[in-house]
Amino acid sequence: MADLRYDDQVAIVTGAGNGLGRSHALFLASRGAKVIVNDLGGSVAGAGSSESAAQKVVDEIVAAGGSAAPNFNDVASFEGAQAVIDTAMETFGRVDILVNNAGILRDKSFKKMSKEDFDSVINVHLIGTSYMCKAAWPIMYDQQNYGRIINTTSAASFGNYGQTNYSAAKAGIVGFSKALAQEGIKHNVRTNILAPIARTRMTEDLLGPMAKELHPELVTPVVAYCVHKDCTVNGEIFSAGGGRIGRIFWGVTPGVKMADISAEDMRDNIDAIMDPAEYIIANSPADELKMLSVKLKA
Repeated sequence: MADLRYDDQVAIVTGAGNGLGRSHALFLASRGAKVIVNDLGGSVAGAGSSESAAQKVVDEIVAAGGSAAPNFNDVASFEGAQAVIDTAMETFGRVDILVNNAGILRDKSFKKMSKEDFDSVINVHLIGTSYMCKAAWPIMYDQQNYGRIINTTSAASFGNYGQTNYSAAKAGIVGFSKALAQEGIKHNVRTNILAPIARTRMTEDLLGPMAKELHPELVTPVVAYCVHKDCTVNGEIFSAGGGRIGRIFWGVTPGVKMADISAEDMRDNIDAIMDPAEYIIANSPADELKMLSVKLKA
């Protein structure tokens, strides 16, 4: 089969100065996309700024015969996010692909975490992702009737000690993206979600000996497929790392139903409530309501 290509398309990759974002940007450019390389150039904790990281990736793309332009705005403000989109429109005239990858870490136990540490992580990951989508949406939704978005979550959305801020942001991105996927599909705008496991500035001290196997380039294939015009999935979460790609989904168990259910009934039936044997995969509230309607009729 033919290679997946992105000729005549414009892609925006946030946080593309290093790690995963850099890998995504380089790949898309190598397959014909014109790429906006966005990176504030700050530290892992979000401190400071520098134009060197984004510019270096742009230089790599251009040296390899590709087309790219840098952007140094902070996506945690709507003005910054809009400026990223404006750069794409002013430079290349359109936006076909949006890869939301920018992020920071400020790990600390919740008791010791400052309000600033909590808010900063939420603002870059969750709010920044929503701002970028909001700025790109009118172009994809109204002007083009086409778009491909992939937003970045994490296994931390399952819950992880010392990462209440990060886990909350990443879980929020899942819910946001699934709702966006439903809104966009009639206009051929598909939104999917990536949960990467890779060696980056943010993770290299956390992954231990496994880190040497977890190359960012082994995650990029998820992005490559999900942002392609032939992508057939929408609103899905994909886990990727070390050459493995899997699906993450939310399941709901059928549980138990009683006419006058009580707290004691929950206590006495907790094993049946927790039993995942006959779960359903819920892609919307309607899916759970369908299961409930069956229980109510039983």
